[in-house]
Formats: sequence, C-alpha cells, structure tokens
Amino acid sequence: MAAAEEDKLLLPRLPELFETCRQLLEEVEAASEPTGSRIIQEKVLKGLDLLRKAADMLSQLGLFSRNEDLEEIASTDLKYLMVPAFQGALAMKQVNLSKHLDHLQWAREHFLNYLTQCQYYHVAEFELPQTKNNSAENNTVSSSMAYSSLVAIPSQRQAKIERYKQKKEMEHRLSALKSAVDSGQAGDECVREYYLLHLQRWIGISLEETESIDKEVKILREKYSSTEASTSHSSLQDRPPMKPFILTRNVAQAKVFGAGYPSLASMTVNDWYDRHQKFGALPDQGIANMTSEVKRAAQQHDDQEQKEEEDDEQTLRQAWEWDDWKDTHPRGYGNQQNMG
Repeated sequence: MAAAEEDKLLLPRLPELFETCRQLLEEVEAASEPTGSRIIQEKVLKGLDLLRKAADMLSQLGLFSRNEDLEEIASTDLKYLMVPAFQGALAMKQVNLSKHLDHLQWAREHFLNYLTQCQYYHVAEFELPQTKNNSAENNTVSSSMAYSSLVAIPSQRQAKIERYKQKKEMEHRLSALKSAVDSGQAGDECVREYYLLHLQRWIGISLEETESIDKEVKILREKYSSTEASTSHSSLQDRPPMKPFILTRNVAQAKVFGAGYPSLASMTVNDWYDRHQKFGALPDQGIANMTSEVKRAAQQHDDQEQKEEEDDEQTLRQAWEWDDWKDTHPRGYGNQQNMG
C-alpha cells in the first residue's frame, strides 16, 4: 500500500523532470557560448543529475516491460524511452580532458542502451553497433570480408544519403506536429506519431554518435599507447651516462696518479730530472751528452745498488738460518762444562 502511494507521488514528477531535461538539452545544443563555459557545464551537470533521477523513477514504476509490444505502451509514455539517449547526448557535452575517454565510453553505453530498447520494440529497422561481446566474432571474419567491405562502400554512402533525406523529412514532419502536441489539441494518433518520429530521430543520432565515439576512442587509445612507449623510450635515452670511477690503493694515489694501472709511476718528473742532472745525462739541444765517465759513474751506481741488494739478501738469509738454529738448539746448549 505504501509503495503504491509512493508511485502516485512519483508519477506527477516524472513528466516535469523529463520536460526540464529536454529543455536543458535544447539549450545546451543551441547555445552560442563555448561548451566549456561555466554556464553550459552547469546545465550539463544539472541535466545529467535530473536524467539519473528520471531513470530511477522509470525503473521503480516499471513503465516498460519486455513482455509487452510497442503498441501496448501508452502514447504519452513513449517519450520516456528517450531518457538514455538524452543521457548520452549530455555526457558528450562534458569537458574534462583527464576523464574524456571515460565520458565517451559512458555516453556510448547509454546510446547503446537506447538503441537496444528501440530494436526490441521494433521502433525502426537498423543494426546495433559492435559491442564487447560481438566484436571478437566480427574481428575473426574481418579479413575475409575486407574485399566485400570495399565493394560495399558506395552502397554505404548511398545509405547515408538516404538517411539524411529521411532525417530532413522527419524534422519537417515534427515541426508540423509540434504546435498541435504542445497546445494539447492533438489526438492520440497525432501524439503517438509525434513521439515515434522523435524515437526514430534519436535512433539516427545515436548511431552517428556511436560511430563517432568508436573512431575517437580508437585514436585516443593509439595516442596514449604511443605516448607511453615514447615516454619509456625517452626515459632510457635521457638517463645520464654513468660517470667512470677509478680503483686505486688510496685516495692520495688516486688524486696524483689517476688510474694507476697497468703501470704506476715510479718517480716524479723532478726525481727523474735530478737523477739525470747528477750523471750529466740531460739532453743538450735534443742530443744526449753521455761521456765515458758519465757512463762509468752510472754503471758504478747501478753496481752499488745491486751490491746493496745482495748484501741485504745475505743478511736476511743469515737471520733466517739463525732463527732455524735457535728452534732446534735450546738456550745454553753447548755450555755444559761447569754443570755437575
């Protein structure tokens, strides 16, 4: 009982909601201001909110059932079938670059919902656009139908021309019926024809908008994928090259000698100069002045260094032998004369 009373309260509001939404949609489409202006966007958001409430009311009232035919729907209720189409049209007017792709897909769902309802009630003869369910099947036969699609292009163009002519005739007929319907003087047949013409008009609009959405979505996805690929590629290219590092024994060596390998410097430039100056072996105008005395002095210096090295080796060998002897001979060994 309470539900029935609630439905009665909702019924008077539904025509008002629908009429307000229709007016908002007409104002947005006929506006001279840019679509992104604040005034237009406020109307778009308000219309979408009211259409959502209208759709909820239609669902609660159950005005349309799959168990009835188009003839069983009251003439004044036919207009409410256009609610999903209005939602799709206003969704296309939203301006938000970050959510543009989502808005397009959302609008397509509403257009497809409207077209599905109209096809079920046989409002007009047309083919539904591809959906996620039947797109895979159509893709499997797309290659085999490529030639037939090329052949069908002229017929498709002719079909668009015929559809355009029908659209113009439909708009002319609608303008003739509008004054009678708005004044309330039109009969039931006139009202029914008026709303059926509106349903057919929005079928054509929905088909065109769906086709346009599919093309734009394809372009946007290709753009996003190419942008992501270029961004990832550029990030690898823009990465600064690694700075070479040097492994050395200590910090001081790294600062003075650099890499330090395959051969480290054994003396500085000053040491080299002092040594050659000592032996008189500095070049004189590019020619080395190496006398026999200088050579003899250099040879003696080398012999002295070699002798020192040999002496060092002999001393080291004696120290090793002494250590070995102490390991095998304890302290006091050999001094046992005064022991009892």
